[in-house]
Amino acid sequence: MVHEFPTLYKITYNFVAFMVRKIREVSEFKITALFKGFFTGSQTGGILLLLCTLISLFTANSIGGIDYRNFWDTSMPVHAGPVQLEHSLSAWINEGLMALFFLLVGLEIKREFLVGELSNKKTAILPVIAAIGGMIVPAVIYFICNVNSPETIIGAGIPTATDIAFAIAILGLLGNKIPNALKVFLTALAIMDDLGAIILIAVFYGTEFSGFYLILTLALFALLMLFNKLKMKSLWYYLPLGILLWYFMLHSGIHATMAGVLLAIAIPFEGGGHNSAAHILEKFLQKPVNIFIIPIFALANTAIEIRSEMIPDLLGPESLGIILGLFFGKPIGIYLFSKGSQRLKWSQIPTNITNRKLLGAGILGGIGFTMSIFVTNLAFDEKNMIDLGKIAILIASALAAFLGYLLLAYPSRKIDTLN
Repeated sequence: MVHEFPTLYKITYNFVAFMVRKIREVSEFKITALFKGFFTGSQTGGILLLLCTLISLFTANSIGGIDYRNFWDTSMPVHAGPVQLEHSLSAWINEGLMALFFLLVGLEIKREFLVGELSNKKTAILPVIAAIGGMIVPAVIYFICNVNSPETIIGAGIPTATDIAFAIAILGLLGNKIPNALKVFLTALAIMDDLGAIILIAVFYGTEFSGFYLILTLALFALLMLFNKLKMKSLWYYLPLGILLWYFMLHSGIHATMAGVLLAIAIPFEGGGHNSAAHILEKFLQKPVNIFIIPIFALANTAIEIRSEMIPDLLGPESLGIILGLFFGKPIGIYLFSKGSQRLKWSQIPTNITNRKLLGAGILGGIGFTMSIFVTNLAFDEKNMIDLGKIAILIASALAAFLGYLLLAYPSRKIDTLN
């Protein structure tokens, strides 16, 4: 099949070469800072995410691609005493390893609300309102596209989330061309997006509920919160029970990854100091999540065979809803809700965030990779619909990354004069 995809190879090579050139163009002191933080920063996670996606698509559509795609569907049984679980390798990644991703996200959200950018009402309200707009408008666009398609309308949550790793990676390439206020705004917005996606997954994308396991889940969570209340600070009180919480959640009908969020809520924060359990765990998780879990999630979930018969389906309601929702709905929602909240005097947009920069940030908000793919896996059962949804996400995210970068890198006076 290699000879059928020369264009894909050429695009892959040119895009990776472009990314390498842009990183080298950043000033020397920026290179030093980037290098020092390479293994912990979200910029690194975004670049690795991109490379793994390209590698996975390349491999899935090359000679031996069928073996590569089947590899992720390999059954992986786990037996530990009375506990017997059997899932495919990709399912273990999506329901097991991604619980650690959600644990890290939960800890980041908790920190931001308690001592970070979202802890002050005046600074928090703008990204909160922008995130709400950036979720509502894409969902409405998807709903309109799929209103006559009952089998796909459940995917309305797919275009609602921003991929924080990819978005921050693009901001990193822009260097000093954008103000710190915009970086804070987009990061806080992406965090709120994650919170919204977590709520959507918990409410709309569970399976059949098991009352027994749900009660066990809630009881164990209550016990963890009691530990917190009693100021039991050691992580050894929480992590073993967190594994049990994941097991109960897996069988409760609520997606197992939500156990990571509940565990994050229960772990003591203690002001966020360097010796707090939350800080220690968050710092520990950053490397494995950014360097291993998210990239392997990309490898497992983009092992898609791109077939010629898929092309007409990209104009179908599912794909169209995702592409329009991410590429148009995100910036429209983020921009209009931000400007509207300022006009209503609910918030204040920093003076160094011009209309162009605000719109550019909104477009980067349309990069919906990790969480969007995650929701796609939950929303649909048919493999063809899942693959089509993932391709639509990749198309929309690539367009958003490219246009968002151009808009922020090259000023436009016409856009900045908009009111």
